[in-house]
Amino acid sequence: MSFIIQTYNLTKIFNGKEVISNVNLKVEKGKIYGFLGPNGAGKTTVMKLITGLLKPTAGEIEMFGEKLTNTSYEIFKRLGLIIEYPIFYEKLTGRENLELHCKYMGFHNENAIDEVLKLVNLQGIEGKEVKDFSLGMKQRLGLARAIITKPELLILDEPINGLDPVGIKEFREIFKMLSKEYGVTILISSHILSELEQIADTIGVISEGKLITEVSMENIKGEHVEFIEVQVKDVKKASYVLDRILNISNFKVLDQHLIRIYESGFTTNELSKAFVLNDVDIESVTKKQSTLEDYFLKLINGEKRYV
Repeated sequence: MSFIIQTYNLTKIFNGKEVISNVNLKVEKGKIYGFLGPNGAGKTTVMKLITGLLKPTAGEIEMFGEKLTNTSYEIFKRLGLIIEYPIFYEKLTGRENLELHCKYMGFHNENAIDEVLKLVNLQGIEGKEVKDFSLGMKQRLGLARAIITKPELLILDEPINGLDPVGIKEFREIFKMLSKEYGVTILISSHILSELEQIADTIGVISEGKLITEVSMENIKGEHVEFIEVQVKDVKKASYVLDRILNISNFKVLDQHLIRIYESGFTTNELSKAFVLNDVDIESVTKKQSTLEDYFLKLINGEKRYV
């Protein structure tokens, strides 16, 4: 197994406070690594440390098998990135911004700009200054800039912010294509967990500056549990029926109207019938499967830990 990024006890202290603590991250070559964590957990800080935008207080970073130093300029030519909000020269057009970026990176390919603008669906923007772009258009231009030099590694911090559902789907397909067809390694963070669930090979979860786990999506999906979710008007009455009449103990009350039932011996029809016969008003009964969001919340809430 070959790793494009490895960190060793990566630590960052701001104003006497340790915001990143002994993070040991491993991003496998050619894979998509989904980086999860609550707001303020340290995702962006870790990405800035990896890309040289911040200097670590302690620990080491390896990229492409080389230890990062103050003179690791050539290594950074091999990656593309979006960190936080993409910044452009606002009074230049999108094309002019990409032309400047290519010159700065020493990348010369006359067809690259047209190809990448088509890929991110930004055709027809000739003459339009970036200051007149929508947030979604700027995100598309940010991705275009990140991939135009054909990098081996992409580091993307919330790249689908500001996109509509169509744009999110387009970006998802681009990420999968870059990984599967071109072998590009992608480290990506997003608060839309359902999107990462569809594209990530590996998930890393960070909380309060500490990496809680790194686990393959295959293993997470193997742990998914089926359950029945019931929306009712009176959760106390419904709980009584489950406990005292149906003898079901494996259920969880989520709020004043929502219950999850993990007992596998009952169908949705059987549960609905029991509620109706006992005067429990039902709004919905749905069979579901636990998701990446459920897994993530369990980790953050301390219900599950991995070494």
